[in-house]
Formats: sequence, structure tokens, C-alpha cells
Amino acid sequence: MKEVFTHIAEEYGFAIDTMEVVEDHVHIFMEAPPRYAPAEVVQIMKSISGRELFKKFPKIRKQLWAGELWNDGYFVRSVGDKVTADIIRRYIKYQSHEDSSSQLTMFE
Repeated sequence: MKEVFTHIAEEYGFAIDTMEVVEDHVHIFMEAPPRYAPAEVVQIMKSISGRELFKKFPKIRKQLWAGELWNDGYFVRSVGDKVTADIIRRYIKYQSHEDSSSQLTMFE
């Protein structure tokens, strides 16, 4: 997925600063040209990455609920006075080191 996201970013003129792809979610800290609304950037990244993943691994679609890779939701935050670029980078880096054994599970 990192390779796919990087390729999409290059194609659309986005600049990925920091990225972590973990088992059940993705964090990307990036810049995009002002001609793209944040929602449009998310739509581009999700739709193209999903299409490319299904093209390379067609059996995955059958394993997913309704054949969709991504949920509808997302979170977008701009960098400002209180939330600096360094804070966002540290948060994203921390995601890959988080101890998954502390997560609650419904089934053993």
C-alpha cells in the first residue's frame, strides 16, 4: 500500500511527508496543491488505491464486506499553532510501534 500511495501522490502532485500503513488503518501526513479540497484528496487516495489493490489481488474483494476496501470515514487536520508538523509526525510514527496486545478483542 505504501508503494501505491506514493505512486498516487507523485501522479497528482501531492507530497507525502510521513506515512504508516498498519493492519487496520492508514495515517498519511501530506501536502496537496490548493486546487484540491481535502475531501477530494481523500477520495483520490482511497479510490485509486482500492482499485490497484483489487487489480493485483482480486480474491481480496470476496473477503471484504460488500467488496469495499475502505470505510467511508476519514480524519483531516491542518497544521497550525498548537498542532505542529513535528507533533503529527511523532503521532504517525508512534502508530507503527503501538503495542497491539493492549487492544481489546471481542473473540479469543
